[in-house]
Amino acid sequence: MGSARGFGVDIGGSGIKGCPVDIEGGVLADERMRIPTPQPSTPSAVADVVAEIVEKFSWTGPVGITLPCVIKDGTALTAANVDKGWIGTDAQSLFAERLGRPREQIVVLNDADAAGIAELRSGAGAGHRGLVVVLTFGTGIGSAMFVDGKLIPNTEFGHIEVDGHDAETEAAASVKDNLELTYPEWAPRVSRYIQALERFLWPDLIIAGGGVSKKAHKWLPLLEARTPVVAAALKNDAGIVGAASAAVTSGDV
Repeated sequence: MGSARGFGVDIGGSGIKGCPVDIEGGVLADERMRIPTPQPSTPSAVADVVAEIVEKFSWTGPVGITLPCVIKDGTALTAANVDKGWIGTDAQSLFAERLGRPREQIVVLNDADAAGIAELRSGAGAGHRGLVVVLTFGTGIGSAMFVDGKLIPNTEFGHIEVDGHDAETEAAASVKDNLELTYPEWAPRVSRYIQALERFLWPDLIIAGGGVSKKAHKWLPLLEARTPVVAAALKNDAGIVGAASAAVTSGDV
């Protein structure tokens, strides 16, 4: 493994996870720390948890932090599964102040974008050029898009229309759980979603992530799509690894 290290924090609706990362190896460099997401998940409350995790590892360098939000110039413009108070918050400055370091040492990015960076650098997308789309199936559907290894940030492909509905309300992993669908019952919903995406994109590869990627063998072979679809390799560590990578490098892979 390489020796270059970074630190990533992955903020989700139910948990906040952080850990030092071996950037070159694309793996966690220590046992990650997880703290339940405070309820309500206000910016101030979440920033306190992030500071607790970073201080636990006595980390003093740059920090990459994911949010389930569209992020522009460090500011959250949307909020999914976190408090709506994030909308309009300068998250980069908030975390910099709470961690006591210069703003330029903090990188804040969308959670799916972070997972995509990790998969393209050291996961299922390593070595792939052209157009690669990473889809994370969870409570909703997150997306990340790369062209020749360069991230096109803040895509929201989970919200395209499928069968007259917002895609993630039809094909997210949470829909499978809530409706108690089997994998053979859920897979056609994912197929229709991917086919809708393929009507206006021609990906060379689609990487399917999220918790259901652990059971990829039960549903990926059932998909009907023009594009090759493969399972994410880094699973639940992808957000942490991608955030740390973004903090010490650019969005290119």
